Amino acid sequence: MTAPTRRSTQTRLAESMLAARDADAAHAWFARTAEQSRMHVDRVPLDALAGWVTEPGTGNLRHRTGRFFSVESLSVDLPGAPVPHWSQPIINQPEIGILGILVREVDGVLHCLMQAKHEPGNPNGLQLSPTVQATRSNYTRVHGGKPIPYLEHFRDTSAHRVLVDIRQSEQGAWFYRKRNRNMVVEVDGEVEAREGFRWFTLGEIAGLMAVPDLVNMDARTVLACLPGGGGALAGAAVDAFTGALVRSADPAAPGVHTIGDVLSWITEVRTRTDLRVALGPLAGLPGWTREDGVIAHRSGRFFTVVGVDVRADGREVGAWSQPMVEPVGTGVIAFLVKEIGGVLHVLTHARTEAGYADVTELAPTVQCVPETHEHLSARPRFLDEVLTSSRVRFDAVLSEEGGRFLGARNRYVVVETDAEVAPDDPEYRWLTLHQYEELLRHSFYVNIQARTLLLCLRSLVPRG
Repeated sequence: MTAPTRRSTQTRLAESMLAARDADAAHAWFARTAEQSRMHVDRVPLDALAGWVTEPGTGNLRHRTGRFFSVESLSVDLPGAPVPHWSQPIINQPEIGILGILVREVDGVLHCLMQAKHEPGNPNGLQLSPTVQATRSNYTRVHGGKPIPYLEHFRDTSAHRVLVDIRQSEQGAWFYRKRNRNMVVEVDGEVEAREGFRWFTLGEIAGLMAVPDLVNMDARTVLACLPGGGGALAGAAVDAFTGALVRSADPAAPGVHTIGDVLSWITEVRTRTDLRVALGPLAGLPGWTREDGVIAHRSGRFFTVVGVDVRADGREVGAWSQPMVEPVGTGVIAFLVKEIGGVLHVLTHARTEAGYADVTELAPTVQCVPETHEHLSARPRFLDEVLTSSRVRFDAVLSEEGGRFLGARNRYVVVETDAEVAPDDPEYRWLTLHQYEELLRHSFYVNIQARTLLLCLRSLVPRG
C-alpha cells in the first residue's frame, strides 16, 4: 500500500494563508499572556551599565565577556551621495543568531508556533515573535541562564523538514554587517505549545499585521522568506487589485524584467558603487558627543546611544544591562505598486548602506526618516507621493528589533501609483512578488525593510 502523496509546499502555504481564523481568540490569548508577563526597563548612564566596559583609549563599549556585541565607530566614504562622508557609532555584532519558526500541520493546515515575547526596546512591551529568537551568545548560554525552548529543533534538523534556511542581513544603518540565520522547520507529530507560545495559521498572522507594534521584526523577516503560495492563491482574488496581487506571486506571470536582468542590475550597482568603510574608536568621534551618560549627534538628529537596566519575567536571564540605539523620529517605509500587464509590480530601489555585507540590497521605494532630510538639498525621490497619496492599500506603524533598538518605529505603507520609471533607470526597477521570492532564496539581496513590506503585501490577499 503506497503512502498518501503530500500536497506541495506552495499549496499548503496557500491553504494556511487562506484558512479561516478567530481573531478574537488570538487577541484574547495575547492579552492573557501580557497580564502574566512583565518587563521593567530603566534608563541608566552608559558608564553605569553592569557588565559593560568602556575600553581605555578607544572609548568603545563592549561586554566584559567579549561576547554579545560592541558599540564602535564607523567612518564612511560614499562619493556621489547627498552626504559623501560621515562618521557614526555602530553596533558590531559578528555572531550569527538564529531566528526560527517551527511549523506543523494541525487538522491538515500548516500552523506556525509563535511566541509572545518582551524585548527592552519594544514600545508596547509584548510582541508576537518567532519560536526561537536568539544570538549565539544567548543560545550557548554565555549569560548562564536557562535553556532556550525548542532550540533543539533548529540546532539539529536531521529529523525534520527544512522549509527555509538562509542568512539575511539587518539594518545596515545601525549594524555593521550583521546577519541572522532565518529558519522555518516543519515537524511531524505533536509538539506542545508551552506557556507564552501558540500555534497560528499564516492567515491569522496576516490578520495581525495591520495592528501597530504587534508582529515583531524578527517574525516578519522569517515569514517573508517563506514561499508566497504562488499560483495556489489564484482563487482568492475578489477585485482587480487582489487579482493583480495574486498573479504577481505566480511564477508563470510575466514581469517587466526577467530575473536574470534583475540580478545583472544588482551586480552592476554593487560594482559601480565606491563604498569605503572603516571601524574605529568612539572616542573623539567627529560630530558626536558623549555627555550625561549618552552618545548623541551634535545636531540632535539621527539617533543616540543610551544605556538601560532590564528586569524580566519568563526570560532565560531575569536581569541584565546593555547599551541600545534610540532613533530620532519615526521613519517612512513604502512600496509604490502598479498593475502592469495585469500583474502587480513593486517599484524597488537599489539602496547602499554602510553596514551591509555586500554594499547594496534591494529596498523599498522610499526608506527614510523625513526629519533627517530637512537640512539636505535633495529630498528622497517619491517621498511626497507617498505622504500625499489617497491610494493607500496598507498603512501601519510597526516597531523594529527591540533587542538592540529602543522605541524604533516605522510607518509601513503600500501605495498604488501611476509613476513611470525608465526601464534603464540606474536606481529603480519594477519587480513582481515571485521575483522577490526567487531573490529571497539567497542571502543579502532583499533588505529587512523590504522583507517586512512584502509580508504586508501578502497580508492583503483576501482570506476566509
